[in-house]
Amino acid sequence: MKTNLVNTAFFNFKSKTTQLLVLGLLILTIISCNKKTEETPAAEAKPATATETAEVAPANPPSNFKHATATVNGIKIHYVVGGQGDPLVLVHGFGQNWYMWNRLLPELSKHFTVIAPDLRGVGESDKPESGYDKKTMASDIHELVNQLGYKKINLAGHDIGLMVAYAYAAQYGDSVNKVALMDALLPGIEPVWSNVKGSAWWFGFFAWPASGDIVKGKEKEFLTNFWPVVGHVKDPFTPEETTEFIRAYATEGGTTAAFKWFGEFDQDGKDNVIFMKKKLKMPLLAMGGEYFAAAFLKDHSKLVAENVTESKIAGSGHWLVQENTAQVQKDLLAFFLSK
Repeated sequence: MKTNLVNTAFFNFKSKTTQLLVLGLLILTIISCNKKTEETPAAEAKPATATETAEVAPANPPSNFKHATATVNGIKIHYVVGGQGDPLVLVHGFGQNWYMWNRLLPELSKHFTVIAPDLRGVGESDKPESGYDKKTMASDIHELVNQLGYKKINLAGHDIGLMVAYAYAAQYGDSVNKVALMDALLPGIEPVWSNVKGSAWWFGFFAWPASGDIVKGKEKEFLTNFWPVVGHVKDPFTPEETTEFIRAYATEGGTTAAFKWFGEFDQDGKDNVIFMKKKLKMPLLAMGGEYFAAAFLKDHSKLVAENVTESKIAGSGHWLVQENTAQVQKDLLAFFLSK
């Protein structure tokens, strides 16, 4: 795949200079928020503070779902579960939590018992000091599945969840019927990875040890400025989705822990190079947004899997579940229900 195709379709940044300027502006925006708050007239609505956000109640799933927790690998993992039929596990990515799937749950639950966890590091799941490599995070989900009594699952992951889903399928392939990898890529898998790592400024910023402290208390400003960077549709999230995603990262330790997902990319790359020596045999759906990962995800997936099909989500950037809900739902159901 040509380098300029990845740069154009995946990032919409014309040069590294532009990327650095965007990063600088983001950091300055976060640091200057206190000053801006002080200058806001009393009669004008102010952004919610971290304390106010933390006091917002967690969002609820559809009525046929419930919240639950399980202790796995010595930590607490929160998840929602509902529906009927074979298990389908949905793994969210950065900037969102389990609630990213909420629009899809009513229809998916007609066909599957759907399990949507919060990854370690965000929301109501624990935020330990370590264990943010995707191999370990996948083992969290596997242990959860085992506790629920399931031997084989269907699996989908978006963004960081894509990386976790791959690590799950690579380690526990005999227990995965089908896997959908949605709009991201795999650390260490070349030729795409090095180009992406060198172009995506946020990879470095999020992995920087000081970033959690910089963003802490300013989760709303940070996320609402970051989401459009990789999106295409203007304002794809509902107010309820926006509130829940901000709340999940404003939980104590949320930003620091979630950024550790990026801090482990070097280790993930080493693990993936080993995993890819044995290609996945189960059916794999490579689902990418037209204006984001569709440019490379099918070919990228073929480097690690034998049986790859493709779904290009029309008119969508990275947040494809929200940017084109109807097609994502249609294509996921067609893939997971096919014989």
